[in-house]
Amino acid sequence: MLRGEKVGLRARHDEDVPVLRTELYDDVVNASRAESAPWRPLTPGTKDPRLVVDEKAQGYVPFSVVELEGGTLVGEATLWGIDNHNRFAHLGLGLLPSCRGKGYGTDVVAVLCHYGFVVRGLHRLQVETLADNAAMLRAAERNGFVREGVLRSSAWVMGEFLDEVLLGLLARDWAPGRAA
Repeated sequence: MLRGEKVGLRARHDEDVPVLRTELYDDVVNASRAESAPWRPLTPGTKDPRLVVDEKAQGYVPFSVVELEGGTLVGEATLWGIDNHNRFAHLGLGLLPSCRGKGYGTDVVAVLCHYGFVVRGLHRLQVETLADNAAMLRAAERNGFVREGVLRSSAWVMGEFLDEVLLGLLARDWAPGRAA
């Protein structure tokens, strides 16, 4: 397990999948804001590629996020779009509704940075998030990410186009422990 101040990132367990599906993906508004594809209902037991780990998919590393104190599942985190040639990846996270506003997001981003820069040896990490996602913007910026641009009207979400913010962090600019 990778450890932060408040949370740990561990492998996805089978029992995590129904909780994440119910709390994150069956919520139409939340899922529509988090995905770049339209929401659609999935039958229980479906092998949802967002949640079920494919050990052969080298460009996508999913984690379950747990509280260090007690081990309670609080969400998910991913390093995705991993490009080993250019040493680049995207990161993302989703916290269960009851676990938001507790500082977990900032800690998750810090642990993902450690994984990307130290464990994987990447050069650059990138975040794309909706412009009104203040929690993700704050979590990224507290960890040293810099706003690099706005993708105007690039996301179709629940009947309207929204702007996305692009943030980047280079290994040389990363300061472990900054968020703490």
